Amino acid sequence: MKGRGGLGRGLGALIPSVGPGLVEIPVEAIEPSTAQPRQTMDEAALVELAESIREHGLLQPILVTAVDVNEGRYRLVAGERRWRAAQRAGLATVAALVVEATPQQALEMALVENIQRRDLSPLEEAAAYRELVDGFGLTQEQVAQRVGRSRAAVANTLRLLQLPAPAREALAGEEISEGHARALLGAPDERTLLAALATVRREGLNVRQAEALVRRLSAALERRPAERAPEADPETRAVEAEIERALGTRVQLIRSGKGGRLVLHFYSEEELSGLFDLLVGRGG
Repeated sequence: MKGRGGLGRGLGALIPSVGPGLVEIPVEAIEPSTAQPRQTMDEAALVELAESIREHGLLQPILVTAVDVNEGRYRLVAGERRWRAAQRAGLATVAALVVEATPQQALEMALVENIQRRDLSPLEEAAAYRELVDGFGLTQEQVAQRVGRSRAAVANTLRLLQLPAPAREALAGEEISEGHARALLGAPDERTLLAALATVRREGLNVRQAEALVRRLSAALERRPAERAPEADPETRAVEAEIERALGTRVQLIRSGKGGRLVLHFYSEEELSGLFDLLVGRGG
């Protein structure tokens, strides 16, 4: 993830104590972590790492904790990508540092290693912070201290979880960046946010343009008095929302008897041109 600052503390600062130390462990004696922050792995990158391991060996040990010393069973704490790549490379054993760690410490170490390697998506990082807050009762300040970030950075990352599903999907699919997502969070309501998202995707706006779009949409909403009673029926609101997502702008459906009006709002000549192209087709 580009544009993210480095950590104030290394992974070593979080390792509470070392058991047997660095040992060679059979790859089949290791099970994946239940506290892995990363939800997806780049298949091409995994293949590339496996080729590198096959040629040069595993250059950095993984971290594990003992599950059953007598049976020689271990659970990953950090280094799942290296472990999986080592399996693909055909290694029988891997170098591992055996540590003693509580579930909370295991999550913290996995999170810090992934952040240092920039292996996590913004939403994966946010979900890991949420687990530390909700699952282990840490404050945002304590999370920030654990992972070496500022409290504001942790708070801003957590806010990404407030995005509606279409925006989270766009962020996860890298259709928009974390900067875009934060800009969209400045929208006054979900309808405005989704309308802005549609415009950002359709017109390929950069982050500064997205911020400006959200400001324009928000200002126009504040200036405009309520043009429809709050008790407007859910069907009308649902239709408006669908059209807004399709067109990427504010929409009003005003019913009158059997007919009515459909009002499309635009806030610049560029947005009008974009609406024109959508409605009548380029070159139409």
